[in-house]
Amino acid sequence: MVDMSSRRLRSMYLLGIGLNAIALVYAAMDGSPLFAGTFGLVMVYLGVRYWMVTNE
Repeated sequence: MVDMSSRRLRSMYLLGIGLNAIALVYAAMDGSPLFAGTFGLVMVYLGVRYWMVTNE
């Protein structure tokens, strides 16, 4: 298994949070609250994972 460095993991989580934020905005503008809520939940999950990686 490939061991990813903490720095690379942090950048991947930040990228995921950013992409989900963009998708959330577009889903909200399109009038799809279910999709927007899903993207919001994914952002919360990625934020928690980011916090876990930074506190190692």
